[in-house]
Amino acid sequence: MMAEAGASGPRLAELLALGRRLWDELEASTEPSSGAPAVQDKVRQGLDALQRAAAMVAQLELFSENEELEEVASADLKYMLLPALLGALTLKQVDLSRRREHLESAREHFLRFLKLCRSYGLGSFQLPPGVSGEEESGSPSAPGDPAQPNLVAMAVSRTAKIERYKQKKELENKLASMSSFVEGGTADEDQIREFYILQIQKWIGTSLEEIESIDQELVILRSRDAARQASAGPRGPSRSARVVMKPFILTRDAAQARVFGAGYPGLPTMTVDDWYEQRRRQGVVSSTHRQGFGEPGSPPCPSAPAGASDEELQKQQQETEEEEDDEEALRKARDWDDWKDTHPRGYGNRHNMG
Repeated sequence: MMAEAGASGPRLAELLALGRRLWDELEASTEPSSGAPAVQDKVRQGLDALQRAAAMVAQLELFSENEELEEVASADLKYMLLPALLGALTLKQVDLSRRREHLESAREHFLRFLKLCRSYGLGSFQLPPGVSGEEESGSPSAPGDPAQPNLVAMAVSRTAKIERYKQKKELENKLASMSSFVEGGTADEDQIREFYILQIQKWIGTSLEEIESIDQELVILRSRDAARQASAGPRGPSRSARVVMKPFILTRDAAQARVFGAGYPGLPTMTVDDWYEQRRRQGVVSSTHRQGFGEPGSPPCPSAPAGASDEELQKQQQETEEEEDDEEALRKARDWDDWKDTHPRGYGNRHNMG
């Protein structure tokens, strides 16, 4: 296996080194925005280099679930970090329209790294949901009722986070003390092996933290998508599609139309004949319904459409009876207009004033 890795030449090592260097530069970047063109250009370059390196590792079959950690060459250990680095760089993409796709892709990279580490006995940890043998969910499940939190699970999670944080700091201190002579080429094979194993263990903690954050964001995105689909679902006919009838005054004859129309210039008037003719054209009533309209002894509501309910017939009959009182109301209205013409406004309020 070592010979196969060497046969590939420095190309594989160069690709990994390029991806690591770009990742380190992105972590130390002072760019105000992660969406800056310079930042995203490094993300694309890093992903390209690491993906090519991962393809080479798969072709060379450097790692197998059937072998022990001692069987892996010290120089090959660093290639175990490829899935974790791919996941970390995938998260740095800022295309909002593909955010969910990037989250799910990064989660798969981190899970592949954790499975590889556990198969070699590197670290003691529990695989997150979505890994065969742990939980057959395939994806992070939605949280339960927030009003009934699982206090035991929260306490365990908090303790695990604190422990991971302590381990991370210890690993970072060890790596800082070893990096100078390992990268300088003065370290022996045992030191190189320990250095790479420490890096792997550090990224195990990072992967667990990233998956936890990814799962929380995925729950939010899925809830938002579900709400959008629900709001865009099938609805009833919109109000704008309904036929809107303009208000008008229905009079018995043209004389009443002139009187009422004079008092309401903005509201059109219509005689019974005009209204009936309009409804006939609309197909609401037939010509047989016109006979005896408004005449004594005629049906209570001859203009009502066939199949009208009792409530509608009663309403239209009441309107017919009210129309018979229109002449008396018209006379009173004319008398009131005549009185207003000869009496100024507020005339009645001046009586008995000292």
